[in-house]
Amino acid sequence: MISKALIESIFEVANMQRWNDQIRPVELVELDKQSHKMLIAWLLGKFEESREGFCWTEIIEGGFFEFLQRHIVTDLKPPIFNRIKKDREHYDRLNEWVYRKLEPTIKPLGTRFCQRFQSYFATHEENVNRRILNAAHFYATRWEFNIIERTNPNGYEIGEIRESLERELEKYYDLEGIAQLSLYPKFRNFIDLCGQLRFQIRWSHIPRTPRTSVLGHMLTVAILSYLFSLEIGACEKRRVNNYFTGLFHDLPEVLTRDIISPVKKSVKGLNRLIKQYEAEQMERIVYQLIPGDWHQDLRSYTENEFKSTITQKGKTVEKSSAEINRRYNQDRYDPKDGELIRAVDNLTAYVEAYLSIKNGIKATQLEEAITRIREQYTGPNASVADIDFSSIYADLKP
Repeated sequence: MISKALIESIFEVANMQRWNDQIRPVELVELDKQSHKMLIAWLLGKFEESREGFCWTEIIEGGFFEFLQRHIVTDLKPPIFNRIKKDREHYDRLNEWVYRKLEPTIKPLGTRFCQRFQSYFATHEENVNRRILNAAHFYATRWEFNIIERTNPNGYEIGEIRESLERELEKYYDLEGIAQLSLYPKFRNFIDLCGQLRFQIRWSHIPRTPRTSVLGHMLTVAILSYLFSLEIGACEKRRVNNYFTGLFHDLPEVLTRDIISPVKKSVKGLNRLIKQYEAEQMERIVYQLIPGDWHQDLRSYTENEFKSTITQKGKTVEKSSAEINRRYNQDRYDPKDGELIRAVDNLTAYVEAYLSIKNGIKATQLEEAITRIREQYTGPNASVADIDFSSIYADLKP
């Protein structure tokens, strides 16, 4: 079961400032960096899917384990943290301490999850999945650094940081995706496009703290969708689909900006028109940046993100999440819980408003949003994919 403490911990990462010892033209926060990292990991992973030992689950869970670790060791400056990682004894001690700090928060996820967390950091050998995550980490870090370097090209440590990041990335040129990124601008443009979502702030017209970007919001939806998938015993393909649908579901907003629900619902047919425009722009801009055989996955993640589906006889068929639980919870059906993604999307919006009120900002719009969202998950609508969302909202009262 996902605890209130874990949900709040995930959102606390939106408060963690990055590069706060450098001149920054924009605010850079850890939640956005972690989201960008996982989007880059998806791109790198698509190039390696046929490689021996490749596993999307290991990439997803490894990314989340590193996310939790970073939440705890936030005060360690990267050069110090990287030096500790090179000393196995000290790194093992650090991770034991990290686990002790996290154990009360992640224990409700079950013994097997906690064991996987501990095992992940106890293993020092790199396989293809860890290499993808490490490469994605350094690429996302360098992406941020490029912004900082333009502001202060001759600043203290700037040259040293640049050389260090280049050296680290050179270690991953055995990955096809890293080689492709160096050769072809279209792949770099895809990553740049995703990165722009960190500059689009959600609820931008309302004072709120912590402020969250569209990019950061996408990762919170992905993580919670994956954890809920574990809770209901979803098959591996279903968990992976739910995670990446959460991670990409708002990607079209880089083309349209974040349009809040009341505006979408204010005029009959407006929401459908927006979706049509998003699909056209995705076709014209985004799909041109990635290989054609990736398009179907991205369409599923961004155009039909809130539809629960399976694949049967080569065709996509809509089924309810309840039906998937009963009859189609097998990898061969390629199931996806769009209903669950929608419920988690609403939950993350609720938590964004809830935390702001908890932190002392009681804007009328936030209070109205909390009431409106909570009311959607009462009575017969309380359960989605056999998860009782009403009990979650009951635990998250301002």
